[in-house]
Amino acid sequence: MNWIALAVFVLLFGFVTILGFAASHWRRGDLDLLHEWGLAGRRFGTLVTWFLLGGDLYTAYTFIAVPALVFGAGAIGFFAVPYTIIVYPIVFVVFPRLWSVCRHHGYITAADFVRGRFDSSWLALAIAVTGLFATMPYIALQLVGLQVVIGAMGLPATGLAGDLPLVIAFVILAAFTYTSGLRAPASIAIVKDILIYVTIIVAVVVIPINLGGFGKIFAAVPPAKLLLAPPTADNLGAYSAFATLALGSALALFLYPHSITGVLSSNSRHVIRRNAAFLPAYSFVLGLIALLGFMAIAAGVDKAPEFADYFKRYGSNFTVPALILNQFPAWFAGFAFAAIGIGALVPAAIMSIATANLFTRNIYKEYVNRDCTPKQEAQMAKIVSLIVKVGALAFIIFLPLQYAIQLQLLGGIWMSQTLPAVLIGLYTRWLHRWALLLGWASGISLGTWMAATAGKTAFSTSVFPLAIGGLTVPGYAALYALVLNIAVSVVFTVLFDLVGVGRGRDSTAPADYHV
Repeated sequence: MNWIALAVFVLLFGFVTILGFAASHWRRGDLDLLHEWGLAGRRFGTLVTWFLLGGDLYTAYTFIAVPALVFGAGAIGFFAVPYTIIVYPIVFVVFPRLWSVCRHHGYITAADFVRGRFDSSWLALAIAVTGLFATMPYIALQLVGLQVVIGAMGLPATGLAGDLPLVIAFVILAAFTYTSGLRAPASIAIVKDILIYVTIIVAVVVIPINLGGFGKIFAAVPPAKLLLAPPTADNLGAYSAFATLALGSALALFLYPHSITGVLSSNSRHVIRRNAAFLPAYSFVLGLIALLGFMAIAAGVDKAPEFADYFKRYGSNFTVPALILNQFPAWFAGFAFAAIGIGALVPAAIMSIATANLFTRNIYKEYVNRDCTPKQEAQMAKIVSLIVKVGALAFIIFLPLQYAIQLQLLGGIWMSQTLPAVLIGLYTRWLHRWALLLGWASGISLGTWMAATAGKTAFSTSVFPLAIGGLTVPGYAALYALVLNIAVSVVFTVLFDLVGVGRGRDSTAPADYHV
């Protein structure tokens, strides 16, 4: 048991717990209203939104998984850096329109917008269900980072003693989310990001000094991991996989319910544009985080006998904790582990709030209780946020970890299929509502099939080897499925218009997108 690291971890964890409960009094609003509980009254300015979106998108699993992928697979893991750069011009151009129309009509979710834009409860239901299913395993995966650092401090990893710290952490999370709504993760995100920035800056300065400089670090990395394997005459290999993973992930990232929740909590469209300009600072940090994978190779942490059992238990996910324990004193290890642990709480809280908003607005209010009062609506969202957390916790405790990881691969594939209705729908209503629904179903089906059949085992990879003539183009299944989705939507739009299938009424007006 690493008592010093554990003491620092508990101290910082206790501080953010207090902060989470106190957040209910920050920018006080009536938390019996869904837009106050679930969107913090749409009051967040540039600075708070920057921290909120950073805490929302750069999670504990990112902190653990990106360097683990670089450590295990090499340069392909750096696809996460360009994709977080590609996404922000999209955010700058597109999402102020979404904020404006949602603010004007009181929409809280992307499915609300689709319902109003295309006058289709079925299409809105498809968007809502996609968001729910894509986010649930994502919430569960935040526990991966927490599990790993708990194990790294010497606490039991199995049995009741191993599950108890996770249960305690999520009970705390559930309590302050229920009490404070989105204000809680927003306030904690500020602390979380400060901890992560300090940890990364110290790590990229101290570890290279300890290992003899970056030259020696890169020299220690096998050539097969240092660079992408070049394409051959009949197979584009890692090049097409890298490019499509970057582009497909960029298209999916801000379609997730938690990303849209962060955007809609802003107090103006200008805040979104400023953040699209400032958020690439996180991409710089992400590049430094990815380099930890190469540093771990140079440090030989997987060969250290004291870490052998941990690598057997957690696989390459233990790369960053092993590197921290190998290179730093116990007190700093506790500081870094707290950054990772708190980095799990913030996105898990936002994700549970976002899914609760989706369920309440687009399933409960639409199909169960159309006449519910605003207070009943907010109360239902609070209850659902608890149920979602319990489900995520049960997922991790009772099912093997690899199932959560495999399901998460589908998240980006599924969320990409909402792009035609949400993002294209912000600019034109030409695509027919029933054609969009058929396109969505086609994309979901193809993407899921590709992920299920691409690897040696089902859902072990999201890169599908597409054969075009005599050329194999391995690529992110989300992108291939999206191409089919759009094609089906276009073809059936023409057909439905030819036979005169009704389009419904557009509840929005052109001026609504520029408010």
